[in-house]
Amino acid sequence: MRQVEGTPCSRLGAMGFSESDVISMLNNHFATSDPRVEVGIGDDAAVITGSPRQVITTDMAVESVHFKRQWSSAFDIGRKVTAANLADILAMGAKPDYLVVALSINAATEFSWLEDLARGIAHEAKLGGAHVVGGDLTKGEAITISIAAVGSVHEPILRSGAKVGDSIYISALPGWSAAGLALLQNNQKAGTEIEKRAVKLFQAPSIDYAYNSSNANSLCDLSDALITQAEQIAKASKVELAFDPELFSECDGFQELRELASQMNADVYQWIFAGGEDHVFLSTGTDLPGFKVGKVRAGEGVSGLEMKKEPDTWRHFN
Repeated sequence: MRQVEGTPCSRLGAMGFSESDVISMLNNHFATSDPRVEVGIGDDAAVITGSPRQVITTDMAVESVHFKRQWSSAFDIGRKVTAANLADILAMGAKPDYLVVALSINAATEFSWLEDLARGIAHEAKLGGAHVVGGDLTKGEAITISIAAVGSVHEPILRSGAKVGDSIYISALPGWSAAGLALLQNNQKAGTEIEKRAVKLFQAPSIDYAYNSSNANSLCDLSDALITQAEQIAKASKVELAFDPELFSECDGFQELRELASQMNADVYQWIFAGGEDHVFLSTGTDLPGFKVGKVRAGEGVSGLEMKKEPDTWRHFN
């Protein structure tokens, strides 16, 4: 986290704390002994020794567009934004290494909220094996969290690698985040264990960091909905992804998710096929981990993901 003298965020007196206070706190939470980090937080930029093939991604979250503080704690928001970046690295078949975090905060931001956010980022980064090595801090109208992630890989796995004859796999059942969002939008209190699970997985998705994608021919992360990202693989690979909807019922958690959908008068397949932000991995190949849900055929597009109504795919709150 670098410190820039004279920037608006250097004068945070009205908030009751200074930029140096925040940087010191973040340095405590993000400290690392990784020998690959030659220079970490505290200088103008980080210096790291890296792989000859690196994977780089970035993701931004804006309050009221990507997250709402009345729905999620700062800790969960930190976890969720971090997970989005780590999932993109993993979706290339790469190993997450480093994160750079930039924050825009406003006059209403409390130091304790920032510290909980940092704890959430550090918690998720540790789960993914990544280290926060720097970033930036400024003042703005809305709270904005921007994270860039760097990973390493020998051979990246692309969306364009699906081959005719491949099977289609998902690492876990998607739809839980969409179910949790539906509960929150309906102002419905999560009383049962199933409801609590859905809300929890919306607030902070659970990523399988041990997922082994090394034998996959194509791979992507289901952050924008299964139907959307299946179409992206089909288009990039010039094939048809033919799903068997019956196979989804064999996935762990399907019966519970269907029960919750029935209680809410919702279509469970709308959640599974068109929900988003689950960070489940979609892959094609042979004998891959997870659940087999279809085949890759000659042709184009996607089949088998039909719903009772037109897909209402994931989108930002506004």
